[in-house]
Amino acid sequence: MDPPDRILRVDLDDRRVESDPVPDAWLAKYVGGKGLGARYLYEAGGGIDPSSPANPLAFMTGPLTGYTPGEQRYAAITKSPLTGTFLDSYGGGSFPARLAASLGPNLGVIVTGIADEPVVLALSDGDASIESAAAFTGLDVAETDAEFPDSAVACIGPAGEREVAYATIASDSGDHHAGRGGAGAVMGAKRLKAVVAHDPPPDPADGLAELKERDASAFADSDAGRWLAASDTLETIDFANEAGVLPTRGWQSNRFEGTEGIGVEAATERASGRERPDDPVPGGFRVPDGKSASATDGCERGDDEDGSVPRGATPIVLGAGLGIGEFDAVAALGELCDRLGVDVISAGNAVAWAVRAGDEGVIDREIPFGDEAVARSLIQEIAERSTPLGDALADGVAAAAARFGGDDLIPTVKGMELSSYDPRGATSMALAYATSDRGACHRRARPVEVDAMAPERRDPDEVAAAVAAEQDRRAALWCLIGDDFLESVFDPPVVAEWLAARGYDHTPADVERLGERVWTLVRLFNVREGFDRDDDALPAAITGASGEPSDGGDEPEGAAKSEGADGDDDVDGGSDESPPPGIDPDEFDDLLDRYYAVRSWDADGRPTRELVEHLRLDTLPDRPRVGERPASPDD
Repeated sequence: MDPPDRILRVDLDDRRVESDPVPDAWLAKYVGGKGLGARYLYEAGGGIDPSSPANPLAFMTGPLTGYTPGEQRYAAITKSPLTGTFLDSYGGGSFPARLAASLGPNLGVIVTGIADEPVVLALSDGDASIESAAAFTGLDVAETDAEFPDSAVACIGPAGEREVAYATIASDSGDHHAGRGGAGAVMGAKRLKAVVAHDPPPDPADGLAELKERDASAFADSDAGRWLAASDTLETIDFANEAGVLPTRGWQSNRFEGTEGIGVEAATERASGRERPDDPVPGGFRVPDGKSASATDGCERGDDEDGSVPRGATPIVLGAGLGIGEFDAVAALGELCDRLGVDVISAGNAVAWAVRAGDEGVIDREIPFGDEAVARSLIQEIAERSTPLGDALADGVAAAAARFGGDDLIPTVKGMELSSYDPRGATSMALAYATSDRGACHRRARPVEVDAMAPERRDPDEVAAAVAAEQDRRAALWCLIGDDFLESVFDPPVVAEWLAARGYDHTPADVERLGERVWTLVRLFNVREGFDRDDDALPAAITGASGEPSDGGDEPEGAAKSEGADGDDDVDGGSDESPPPGIDPDEFDDLLDRYYAVRSWDADGRPTRELVEHLRLDTLPDRPRVGERPASPDD
């Protein structure tokens, strides 16, 4: 079977569909997935408004999509409406393999333009058709998915239709999401309600069946495989709490006394089964309907549905983060986010910001921690943009803070809310958040999993090198596309072996350079969009520095006046423990210099000319802005 070597292009403005060959040099340098999608996004030019017709939205596969062990993934790649950075967001479930099969000889489909009405993009046998979605407008993601019972769907819900800046692209009735950064908002701006893959998953290509059998066993026997089989990602909350890095009650504490009631033990007690019960790594826990006394808005599943699949972020952000210690309530909030098509992490942090902003007198609204009904109502307001506060928070915590004040309450990097781990308990995680290419993301590198429990701190040079190496390894996996948990068994020789079986000619050394090349390409994209060292800084909520007060600006209904704030320190009986001290900015600046030096970037965070030439990125259009001399912590 020949490897896919074309790209499908869809222009919604004039409803044109065409398939173009991918340049051979691009296939050799970027392979597929994240790398190839980044190269096409770079080609679109700088300064594009994420909601404009010119912003491409790519649904990318890799040469191994549908074949590898672990969770199958596809990449949604675009310019983020939340951060303004490059965005790659990954969705799993049934859609990726069927997308790969439906694309035929194409590695992805790139959508530009804006349709004149809501539409569905239907894919089959390497071609696409554009069909009306007028009948599906306003449906949530499960209702939309149900309209295509014999196909796999990637769709948006009400949040995407209203261009909430962190709207997701959902599959499998909301069990899986390309979640962070707002790819769903870009779909909404294009009036693209759903992408439907009609063809069945592919049969293993020549030579891949044997490799899959071998490496599926290796993955199941690895530390990551055994951990996922035992607890999936839900155990993350237990680890974070034990290590003292669990963001609690709006980042006011780093431990939560209610963890036992919302973690993996609570899930296993309620679970009706696992996602893939016959797989050695069986996926997430399926729990009964996330219903509660307040679940009266029509977003709970019907009687014929089989519950939801909460991931690790759900109890962390919607449980500990909001001071809610009851599993059914947390599951109900997670299911609400899933059905509306909104990122759990950003939505939970938005609610936490509103609680703290009300307590600090930044807004004139009392929202307590620990109240699922109030949190549910505000998430609904955000997804529908139905109130002034909901509309403001729909653009993200950073945007709301810029409007009202309170920018030192909830941490963000490049406009994206921090996620699962409090970096005040592990400075290495602060570096991973700050240098993440799409904003504060814990999936690019997770050094906290080593450092939070280590008896001694690692040397700063070692930390910088470890974060960069982990980012590169995952960037390479996302070109294939493979689940980043495969990292433990998919080392460069194994990846080269898989690529050879698929018809690619890449040595282990080529694979090692692949991740660095793609990470550098994305950095060049972000530099072109105006990002630099200042955007790799830590937020005031993490350093302990006080933010500047708002200048007033537009003050919609709900914004507080400066007088009259009650000044209470907590709104639900207090935090579990005082947070760790803020990270020293000078210490972090030194660590950032060391990271830049490891990467051969200059002191402003620009890749050097020598590095760009070494990685064969010097043929990019627009003459990339480069540095001349690598950063040095000794300067």
